[in-house]
Amino acid sequence: MNSEGPVFRRILLKLSGEALAGGGGTIDPQVVESIAQELREVTAAGVQVAIVIGGGNLIRGAHLPSFDRAVADQMGMLATVINGLALQNRLDRAGLETRVMSAVPITSFCEPFIRRRCLRHLNLGRVVILVAGTGNPFFTTDTAAALRASEIQADCLIKATKVDGVFDADPEKVPGAKRLDALTYDRVIEDSLAVMDTSAIVLCKENEIPILVFKLMEQGNLIRACAGETVGTRITS
Repeated sequence: MNSEGPVFRRILLKLSGEALAGGGGTIDPQVVESIAQELREVTAAGVQVAIVIGGGNLIRGAHLPSFDRAVADQMGMLATVINGLALQNRLDRAGLETRVMSAVPITSFCEPFIRRRCLRHLNLGRVVILVAGTGNPFFTTDTAAALRASEIQADCLIKATKVDGVFDADPEKVPGAKRLDALTYDRVIEDSLAVMDTSAIVLCKENEIPILVFKLMEQGNLIRACAGETVGTRITS
């Protein structure tokens, strides 16, 4: 971290459910522990952190064609709540004060998402884990991440992936695929790059929220990104 402190004072971190699973089944405790340690370092530097978490490691509504789509998506929302509680447990163990806030009322487990309350938690240095997506079917957690980043006026939306940024081809299938260090929102949309949903990209563009895409599980990536170092792929106007 440079002497002037972090470039980003408030971030929205988008974590997929698959990220919590690692290379295994549902939730890998070691992976969650590693994420917790990264977040502890970032918050110690004074960065406010909100997290939108997916549920694809447990259930993905779009992959349940035999169910009504609205019902399948509601099942997916509940999966994000499970992941959020798991992450909160590990963050608590790491000494971080956390709150889980849900887009749908589940008051026995977590707080309802209220924007002003969320902002207060962030200003008090608490990590806020946002679950249940937007609270509506037919919207992904990518869109939820862009929506919440806009609502809390985040300095950056950071999307954690399995690879170190956006590439011109699938690096897992195409040897020699080249990482793109910088992109515009328009190019992502026009070239249909598999970064985030189009609605999420458009929302970030409208609210001038930069997007960073990088491999979270590479130790130190998150703190370097918050310090303004070149990490992964940056998407701006």
